[in-house]
Amino acid sequence: MFRKYKSHGSGKFQHKDFKKIGKNVVFEKGVLVFHPENITIGDNVYIGHNAIIKGYYKNEMIIGNNCWIGQNAFLHSGGGLVLAEAVGIGPGVIILTHYHKVENLNKPIIATSQIYKKVIIETGCDIGVGSIILSGVTIGKYSLVGAGSVVTKDVKPYSIVVGNPARLLRKRI
Repeated sequence: MFRKYKSHGSGKFQHKDFKKIGKNVVFEKGVLVFHPENITIGDNVYIGHNAIIKGYYKNEMIIGNNCWIGQNAFLHSGGGLVLAEAVGIGPGVIILTHYHKVENLNKPIIATSQIYKKVIIETGCDIGVGSIILSGVTIGKYSLVGAGSVVTKDVKPYSIVVGNPARLLRKRI
């Protein structure tokens, strides 16, 4: 009924462990990286204190040039994750790329199938402090997700979304 679990390691890493890593990438103290062999990081990227960058044994995480990831962020790429260029991820943001499919109500949720779906955050977006981005979501270019929002569906380009669940506040242009 239950899966057998094994460790994904300590989260300690070296630059040479990544699939590809650009110039001027800053990892602050306490950053943990898992499965760096499936992670590509562009140039001029900042990753804040105690962030967890959870690559996965399958699929890929791509962090584009000029991205900023705040402290205590959690990025998961089991379903695939793309941060295009100049994306800002606020402190404490959680990005999830999988969920459990509840197919049997007489079964613990942890014992159900896992569904993996890619998250794409397009160029120039900013994800506010403490927001949660759920699997399968695309956030269109130059959009803003307000602090504490929970994004459950796609966001059109140039949008400002807020709330739980996130809804359109207004267009930027």
